[in-house]
Amino acid sequence: MATTPAHNRLRILFVDDETHLREFMRSELPRLGHEVTVCADSKAGIETVKKQTFDAAILDMRMEHDKAGLQVLAALKQVAPDTEAVIMTGYGSTETAVEALRLGAFDYLTKPCKLTDIEALLLRIQEKRRLKHKTAALESRVQAAEGPAGLIGASAAMVPVQQFIQRVGPTDGRVLITGETGTGKEVVARALYTASKRADMPFVPVNCGALTQSLAESQLFGHKKGAFTGADKDHKGFFEVANGGTLFLDELGELDKNLQVKLLRFLEAGEIQRLGESQPITVDVRVISATNKDLRQMVAEGHFREDLLYRLNMFHVHLPPLRDRREDIPELARHALARHAKRPVESVAHLITPEAFQVMVNHEFKGNVRELVNAMEYAWIVSGGGAITPDYLPREMVAPRAAAPVPMAYPVPAPAPAAYPVAYAAPPAPTLPFPGAPTTDTGAGGPTKSLADVEMEYILQVYAKNGMNKQKTSDELGISLKTLYNKLHKYEEERQRRAG
Repeated sequence: MATTPAHNRLRILFVDDETHLREFMRSELPRLGHEVTVCADSKAGIETVKKQTFDAAILDMRMEHDKAGLQVLAALKQVAPDTEAVIMTGYGSTETAVEALRLGAFDYLTKPCKLTDIEALLLRIQEKRRLKHKTAALESRVQAAEGPAGLIGASAAMVPVQQFIQRVGPTDGRVLITGETGTGKEVVARALYTASKRADMPFVPVNCGALTQSLAESQLFGHKKGAFTGADKDHKGFFEVANGGTLFLDELGELDKNLQVKLLRFLEAGEIQRLGESQPITVDVRVISATNKDLRQMVAEGHFREDLLYRLNMFHVHLPPLRDRREDIPELARHALARHAKRPVESVAHLITPEAFQVMVNHEFKGNVRELVNAMEYAWIVSGGGAITPDYLPREMVAPRAAAPVPMAYPVPAPAPAAYPVAYAAPPAPTLPFPGAPTTDTGAGGPTKSLADVEMEYILQVYAKNGMNKQKTSDELGISLKTLYNKLHKYEEERQRRAG
């Protein structure tokens, strides 16, 4: 029997009324490395596709009547449109072929045909699946490029992390990533994925804390049509979507105890079971998980399964908080600024003044890298795309601190000649800067801002106070999330117009 990786193995339905052909396929298709289910007529075939999921189907056109195979094809496409079907008959005609293709058949074979012909068709189906997975992987990489920054840091605290990725990334070993919130656990997970042999297959991130309690099992493992009220079509869960690739389970400590049992079954057997389906499905998925909780303490308290922890903790890496790798802050800040500016790092690096770097290095960053990234987004907006001095950093960063300043022992880019004035003598004013805002001279009190400018200043203050969290900001302001997005977008457009 051929040894085929699970993500390349096809689950095949074969429907034909000839006994010798059914027995032939029952023995030969597994030799090609596939799983096969055989049915003797269209009725049995239709009932089977309602209960099980297949990657491919080979259907005899004429069984108990002339178009029995087309009936199975129609039923198959209704419940599982992604299944590739091949029509096979000894009574071929152009009209029949056209009708089969119109109903969604992948291809058409005329009896008698050789096993090599069927094998060639199955290889084409495998190639089509591979290209779909590769497309999903590329989409995942695009989303990654638009999301968190890549793994950055050459500090002593990050050297073990970099070495860990180089050694463990190319393997299929399961990895548990721990660390405080905002330390970059998903970034490390993606780096492990990129370094693996699965980099051309999907990377599927799942926030366990965001799974809907009533639908969590369906979201992870999928369901058959009719499995529960509202299940009006087949649904692939995250495990099937990640087949051949990597599944990243973030916030692992939030996973429900019932789902922990099902996850353990997959880790032990490599199988999942859709809701409403009696047969398990074999999937080939590398699992990387992450948490900011103490799972061993959760085990002691009875909130997490000890056997599951042992399965997931094949390899472990702990990410240091940003306060333990302060020398990485300047480089992280430059890359975060470049991401928000949508410009190369070298073209924006000079915008951050040495004084601003010093303030950031002295800051505790309880939100770690995520807080730094949000601070750079804030600074880019309120600075109007100009030089970033301490005045343009979030207010909590520049508030006086009792701790002694941390000396900067790393290179800082020299400021561009006459590019900007360095003006930092005191903490920022109570209101946030609004570059280029129009003013009205009242005569007695000097220039004042318009009502719209004052409103925007207040919005930016609340935005900064909430760590650039748009949902929290909109809740505090009492406006919809859409309204907040529109106001920030309008502000950015106005800022660019005034700057230009």
